[in-house]
Amino acid sequence: MKQVMGIITLISDWGTRDYYVAAVKGMIYRFHPKAKIVDITHQIEHFNSTEAAYVLKNAARSFPDNTIHIIGINTEESLNNVHVVALYNNQYFIGTDDGIFSLIFDHKPEKIVVLDIPLESSNHTFSSRDRFAKAATHLSLGGKIEELGPEKLELESKMLFNPVIQEDTLKGMITYIDSYHNLVTNITRSNFKSFIKGSSFEISFRNRKYKVTEIHGSYGDVRPGEIVALFTCNDILEIAINKGKAASLLGIDKNDPIAIARHA
Repeated sequence: MKQVMGIITLISDWGTRDYYVAAVKGMIYRFHPKAKIVDITHQIEHFNSTEAAYVLKNAARSFPDNTIHIIGINTEESLNNVHVVALYNNQYFIGTDDGIFSLIFDHKPEKIVVLDIPLESSNHTFSSRDRFAKAATHLSLGGKIEELGPEKLELESKMLFNPVIQEDTLKGMITYIDSYHNLVTNITRSNFKSFIKGSSFEISFRNRKYKVTEIHGSYGDVRPGEIVALFTCNDILEIAINKGKAASLLGIDKNDPIAIARHA
């Protein structure tokens, strides 16, 4: 008897106004009425696989083994970007291999297969419903990943800008803005510590009017309306305004630069 497996999650850029989310859930329930489905978010910026990767990578860490993640971003299949299922850290990820997996995974997955589920029609516009949902229910009901298609040896790679050091300055960028308008950077705690080495420092942004010279432990360590720099639970440097909206108030957007100057 097959062992019933894990939770199925959904992440997409569909929003909630249209029928897309309900249709995918309906297809899952059609094959697995007792499925457990969790919505990670459907508010990803349209076609922004980098944003989706950031959200899913950080959310997936909290889910148990055998969780199955359906990625509803840029799902159109092509000869170069095929549909795949990847087993990574005992969780399954289903989506289009356009480079998004390389942004989610820190190492090569344990297994990758090309999704080989025939469509019920010649319409290829809704792969999340017609292929991904079926693959997810197959896995959730105890089916093997090898039964979903032939093995794939490598995933497509997508490169992100990494922090760089130029003389006494560590330069990074804003990679994500959350719903509170907090600014998430691509600078990790280890990047920061290895660069600063106990020295004093100054964090500046595109708008050099605003500067930060201290790292705090929480938003409430500064007064409401003041800028605060801190490391989040995933050890990424974040810039916020206590009880305010940093992105709009500071005039900063995604991909804008951030610089940390080290003082002797």
